[in-house]
Amino acid sequence: MTVQKENTQRVIEVGAADLPLHCPTPDQIAWNGHPRVFLPIEKKGEALCPYCGTLYKLRAGEVIKGHH
Repeated sequence: MTVQKENTQRVIEVGAADLPLHCPTPDQIAWNGHPRVFLPIEKKGEALCPYCGTLYKLRAGEVIKGHH
């Protein structure tokens, strides 16, 4: 069972398995969050959530298959 947690981090590293990326992520508590928004991390390797300001970064060395 996945334990849900508050989104208190301002920078979160993600991997290719986390794509398509959206904020809040599945392991974050949703009741006090914002609407789900999909974030385009594939091109630049990072994406900023327009609602909460969390910066998501692709882990170093991650390979995204099928995306250019």
